Amino acid sequence: MKAGILFSGGKDSSLAALMLSRDYEAELNTFVFDENYDISGVKAAANVLGLPLRKRVFEEGLLDIVVEMMVKDGYPNDAINLVHRKAVYSLTDEYDVIGDGTRLNDRVPMLKYSEIQRIESKYKSALVRPLLGFTRREVNYLTERYFTVAYGETGQIMNGDYENEIRSAFTAKGHNPDKIFPDHHEQSLVTGMKSEKKW
Repeated sequence: MKAGILFSGGKDSSLAALMLSRDYEAELNTFVFDENYDISGVKAAANVLGLPLRKRVFEEGLLDIVVEMMVKDGYPNDAINLVHRKAVYSLTDEYDVIGDGTRLNDRVPMLKYSEIQRIESKYKSALVRPLLGFTRREVNYLTERYFTVAYGETGQIMNGDYENEIRSAFTAKGHNPDKIFPDHHEQSLVTGMKSEKKW
């Protein structure tokens, strides 16, 4: 059975993909707003995992909606959840199982339980979140066992996180993204697999 995994190339989505690849035919899916957006770092992370990667493009106009929502709300949470929801729903036509790397302590992105039930009942797909029972500390522990990882602030690490393109759109529209997004938001990108460890 195929599982389509939302993949940024970071440690959380990589660990989730590694876990799901034990029991499913896993495919990685990275979403971008602009088809020309460079995902070479994400491709390298997918190669580390040895899993196929598909680059997908959100519908035109979504980025404008997201920026407007954030400016109006003054915070990113609802807009990021909207983007995540769009990504999940877009995979329901192709996969029986959709995976993501959300953890126990995550607030964003995070779908409500009622939305997950709707995905299963209406679209006949299951949203599987293998890290949901893991705290950040435990994810870091497992990450350290299996991967080498590069860390940096958003914009310095060119992973497939939605935030990179959203920040660029803010700047292009004359808004300061630092007023919306939290300071010191560390991102990650998987750069290698520790060969001595086997899943």
